[in-house]
Amino acid sequence: MTPGDHIPMKTLHLDLGQRAYPIYIGQGLLDRAELYRPHIAGRQVMVVTNETVAPLYLERVEEALGDYQVRRAILPDGERYKNLEIWNRIFDALLENHFNRRCTLVALGGGVIGDMAGFAAACYQRGVPFIQVPTTLLAQVDSSVGGKTGINHRLGKNMIGAFYQPRAVIADTVTLDTLDDRQFAAGIAEVIKYGLIRDPDFFAWLEEHIAALLARDPDAQAEAIERSCRNKAEVVAADEREAGQRALLNLGHTFGHAIETGMGYGHWLHGEAVAAGMCMAADLSRRLGWIDSAQQARVKALIERTGLPTWGPPELRRQRFLELISVDKKAQDAGLRLVLLRAIGEATVSGDFDPEALAATLDSRPI
Repeated sequence: MTPGDHIPMKTLHLDLGQRAYPIYIGQGLLDRAELYRPHIAGRQVMVVTNETVAPLYLERVEEALGDYQVRRAILPDGERYKNLEIWNRIFDALLENHFNRRCTLVALGGGVIGDMAGFAAACYQRGVPFIQVPTTLLAQVDSSVGGKTGINHRLGKNMIGAFYQPRAVIADTVTLDTLDDRQFAAGIAEVIKYGLIRDPDFFAWLEEHIAALLARDPDAQAEAIERSCRNKAEVVAADEREAGQRALLNLGHTFGHAIETGMGYGHWLHGEAVAAGMCMAADLSRRLGWIDSAQQARVKALIERTGLPTWGPPELRRQRFLELISVDKKAQDAGLRLVLLRAIGEATVSGDFDPEALAATLDSRPI
């Protein structure tokens, strides 16, 4: 028996009352028609995917959905296409095929596809069901769970969107075998985030098992994905629309979104920008006296071992960073609010920080 052969499918449940749904995690799930059927409303199914994923997995999903009227919308691949123009192609496909309000969308791909298809489902005929079938590590551990959907604007990432929950998440871990190392590492950034914001034992587990995870060990992958999804499901169940603790899931994202917007969508992967943003948040937390230098060093060391960047690009100077983070969704009437660390495993959302400390973080260029 090879590692991973014994791993059974895990089913988690995101408890949101009438909007509750299952998260299936396991190997070989793409072909399992019985996982899709309970979550499809009518007879019409639109599979939304991209030019990279379609040749790999689209036929398998369509075969599993063979009893339905299945059509496809294949979009270009990449964050730079997560915009209003490309998003509209989903509606073109739905309307050209005369899809009704009992249709179901299936989002087959990474975070970009999940966000765009989910937002289209939220809007088409004022809301139709959709199923998330994430094929990247980042999507499996983060973006497919929780109902955040949307598209980018040239002035800000994810500034146009909706909270709209899927009917199910089907995470087939075999799809991770076709991810390149850069994309896989980018997904680990979101895994590390859960340890930092609320699960210190998980952070310690990652410190011990990061080499196995990077080596694509099936057991390590299964553990990391399940624990990440469990953490996110618990947070979302307690705060679906980000009125309170759900904002903690944005650790590193204010800085990270500024990097993505400032450098041009697609130049930095989302996970790369979040990794740098978490290191910057840790630096600011240390300057505020909330964590010590040893804790900051642990954050940086784990991210370095993953091969992810530990700081933003030198081209983005302080003033430009401040301009970009001022339009972040977490900015409120009272001013900028950041997710910072009180300890490894304990994050907080605060607008009560010394602006000089923030300036020092933005001005610093660690070696």
